[in-house]
Amino acid sequence: KPGQLPHASPSVRKFARELGVNLSKVKGSGPKERITAEDVRGFVKQALAAGPVAAASGSGDGAALGLLPWPKVDFTKFGPIEAKPLSRIKKISGANLHRNWVMIPHVTNNDEADITDLEALRVTLNKENEKSGVKVTMLAFLIKAVVAALKKFPEFNASLDGDNLVLKQYYHIGFAADTPNGLVVPVIRDADKKGILQIAQEMTELSKKARDGKISPADMQGGCFSISSLGGIGGTSFTPIINAPEVAILGVSRSSHKPVWDGKQFVPRLIVPLSLSYDHRVIDGASAARFNAYLGALLADFRRIAL
Repeated sequence: KPGQLPHASPSVRKFARELGVNLSKVKGSGPKERITAEDVRGFVKQALAAGPVAAASGSGDGAALGLLPWPKVDFTKFGPIEAKPLSRIKKISGANLHRNWVMIPHVTNNDEADITDLEALRVTLNKENEKSGVKVTMLAFLIKAVVAALKKFPEFNASLDGDNLVLKQYYHIGFAADTPNGLVVPVIRDADKKGILQIAQEMTELSKKARDGKISPADMQGGCFSISSLGGIGGTSFTPIINAPEVAILGVSRSSHKPVWDGKQFVPRLIVPLSLSYDHRVIDGASAARFNAYLGALLADFRRIAL
């Protein structure tokens, strides 16, 4: 009724606020027309289907989602400006990121892994293979460890297809690559059948193609799971956005030395933060915590991958 607040629980109101949905525009399907989280999600899906391009880009006025109009501001009134068109990659990735954030109920599990021994192995491998020109990064080890975790937790190597969950029997791992024109996600295919050095070499080749603007759509298709690493830049944790139709993504922040109690004394250990975002429709919190804990155990003792 006019003047009355929409009938919804506090959690649903919070969910709607996060998505920017005006609840007065949503029809409730619960008892006494109570609005549920599914009603909000359905409203967003319908709005995006009606105008996906406008809703996903900055040019949308928000009307499709029942939002206030996007502010129209003459920025020149406040000082000098420069208008710079978005790159083609940013236009495409921006639309995809917006769709994925709105349509997938994201939850992020944050954990840490001790990579002291693994880093020592990485340094040794690079010294031994210095003449080959292949440089092993921590990301190559992460890709191999993720494959082992996906085998143990197959629901993370899946995609939703209507009412069915498609469980994949292959292991193609995407990794986010930063380029001058924006973010792209090349894919290492059949990572389960490749060693660390081969994965490192393919990553180098794909990253170069991406930076040079020569990467093809085929190089970015078929991924099962993605990794976004900010380890070379900084940060302690973040929420990576799932790359649909995947159901999870791993974010990696910068490693640092921390004092860890070994039972007798504090010793310095190299610790890396892991941020696992997952689709809550497919994966529950306990499974995500187990996946991240298992991944951390693999990174702490890489011999476990052989088991």
